[in-house]
Amino acid sequence: MSFLKVLRWPFRHYREAFELAIGHGTPRRAAKLAAIVGTLLVLINQWEAIVGAGAMDWVKVVLTYCVPYMVSTYTSVSKDLHLRREAELTEQIVYEETQQVQSR
Repeated sequence: MSFLKVLRWPFRHYREAFELAIGHGTPRRAAKLAAIVGTLLVLINQWEAIVGAGAMDWVKVVLTYCVPYMVSTYTSVSKDLHLRREAELTEQIVYEETQQVQSR
């Protein structure tokens, strides 16, 4: 594989990954997960502030919800990309086998 192909490879998939990240139910699933996990983490990390023994750090609260959202989105997109690549590979194998059978 040439050096330029190696450099271009990740950029071809950015558009597809972006479309998967903003569609196909990914944002809704990620938001649900972030709401549950983020709330649990806020309770754990900001307990003193919640019970009045300290000050609430709002930047940490926002980040506590953002991180599970991003992790969920990344996981969903990477899974979908992997499944698409497997489907393309399977389709190519079936096509090649069909061509071999037809040429006999």
